[in-house]
Amino acid sequence: MTELGNRLKEARLAKGLSLEDLQSITKIQKRYLIGIEEGNYSSMPGNFYVRAFVKQYAEALQLNPDEIFETYKNEIPATHNEDLPEQLSRVKSRKTVTEGSSKIFDIIPKVLIGVFVIGAAGLLYYFFVNYDGGDANNAINKENEPVKFVRSENLEKADETEKDTEKENDKEQNNDEQQNEEQNAVEETPVETPKQELTAVQNSGKNSTYDLKNADKFIVKLVSTGQTWVNVKNSSNQSKFQGLLSTTGTQSTEVDLTGETKAVIVVGRTVDTEIYVNDQKLEYAIAPADVVQQNITIQYVPKNE
Repeated sequence: MTELGNRLKEARLAKGLSLEDLQSITKIQKRYLIGIEEGNYSSMPGNFYVRAFVKQYAEALQLNPDEIFETYKNEIPATHNEDLPEQLSRVKSRKTVTEGSSKIFDIIPKVLIGVFVIGAAGLLYYFFVNYDGGDANNAINKENEPVKFVRSENLEKADETEKDTEKENDKEQNNDEQQNEEQNAVEETPVETPKQELTAVQNSGKNSTYDLKNADKFIVKLVSTGQTWVNVKNSSNQSKFQGLLSTTGTQSTEVDLTGETKAVIVVGRTVDTEIYVNDQKLEYAIAPADVVQQNITIQYVPKNE
């Protein structure tokens, strides 16, 4: 047993806690707790998890993790970067909207009026032609002299009336078409709703900061694609969730932070962790392959402000 393991075990026994009790508190498997106390780290997933489990063990016993790491730094293995492929997903969506309208029912009444006026004018024309033609023939037969045909004044007025009516119909039709086009243009103008903005504004070392704007809510979802330790804190630095996520156990968790102005997400293994903010996937400002453990701060500005 190492000095670190002996100290942690003594602290656990002093608080009257069994390994089963500590497993329930920390959510760390009992065999890993035994490995920590015995100084046997070979059964653990990696050096990072050794440090994470030791820290969680110490916090559960109300010990100072920083003092533990400093005192027993020779016994606790250092972390190193592990190059694993980052799994990314992309979701594409496309919407198509088609709108159309028919104008035939607006034109039919005008067409019927035009047909009626033309028919009446034609009938009137036929009447006057036959009437005047009969008089001319009688005059030729009686007088044996040619008679010059004179167009009826009433027929000329009828023609002028027909032309005026057609012009009015054309003018009304053009006005109606213009009004319909203007109305359709207004109706087809979409009212755009501002989209959520999740923007990286700063990053340094293992720390990065994002601004969340145009959002009605602030819900963070963490999904493990392998095995990772995470801690989600609110604007008061209170932990809203802390634990291990893995594909063989609890794979994801969701935290509602709508009433908060800020959240800090501590990710133990970014290459195995996906972060979603209101269903929008967060793109790491710092490449996970370069920095495995990262601290991500999200500043939330509610939509109505």
